[in-house]
Amino acid sequence: MNIHKAERQQAKIKMALQGPAGSGKTYSSLLLAKGLVGDFNKVCVIDTENGSSNLYAHLGTYNIIAISSPYTPEKYIQAIELAESEGMELIIIDSLSHGWENLLEFHGGMAGNSFSNWSKVTPRQNALFNKILNSPAHIIGTLRVKQDYVLADKNGKLVPEKIGLKAIQRDGVDYEFTIVFDIDIKHHATCSKDRTELFSHKAEFMITEETGRIILNWCQQGNNLEKVHQSISDAKSIPELMTIYQQNIEQYPELLNSISEKKNQISHFKFSENGNLG
Repeated sequence: MNIHKAERQQAKIKMALQGPAGSGKTYSSLLLAKGLVGDFNKVCVIDTENGSSNLYAHLGTYNIIAISSPYTPEKYIQAIELAESEGMELIIIDSLSHGWENLLEFHGGMAGNSFSNWSKVTPRQNALFNKILNSPAHIIGTLRVKQDYVLADKNGKLVPEKIGLKAIQRDGVDYEFTIVFDIDIKHHATCSKDRTELFSHKAEFMITEETGRIILNWCQQGNNLEKVHQSISDAKSIPELMTIYQQNIEQYPELLNSISEKKNQISHFKFSENGNLG
């Protein structure tokens, strides 16, 4: 256990797009992916929507993992791990709502006390979201919302208009994500959750590749442990190594062993150069 100063780290975005059917969640996710990664060969869609992600193949050669019913959390996890093993840098889960509906159906079919039965369901849901949050890839999840209709005034006439209500997922699921975009039937997006503060005060907008690039720029800010390790490896002198130590040891106490090993390597090299050690 240790205490250190707060410092922004580079991150992989975990975000959600929620909206009614026809709002453009899949299409918008692919535009975000193009902006975040640039190369569709490094993008994979986990498709639970009967192959709907194939409809946008004209955008580029992204990859698809189709999973079929029953949409268990374990299938989602297996698909994420497959995408990771293939070097995917961004994973779109389209949609996460099917997984929650599967758990609700599973819970509804269990015998015994309904409340206590959640102890057998919640761990499976938690395992899926732990996998999402700890993935080394950017992840975009889509969420269906329950739909309703309101009467809207159009040119003096009241006509029914489809609106989205509550996301079909566990209550509070938005807390798991860094950004949550709400998309309406006209494909306009607003931001209901934003830890990046990039979109929280922005009026409704259309999601584009540029939206993904803006998020990528935020992700790339801050320190990165891999870069620090590389700077240790590249260090040529003890003073240079000491500077790295002073700048990073509070944030990354685990670096001490790497710094000590590099210091020994530099000392050994200099000793050899002096001709005292072969």
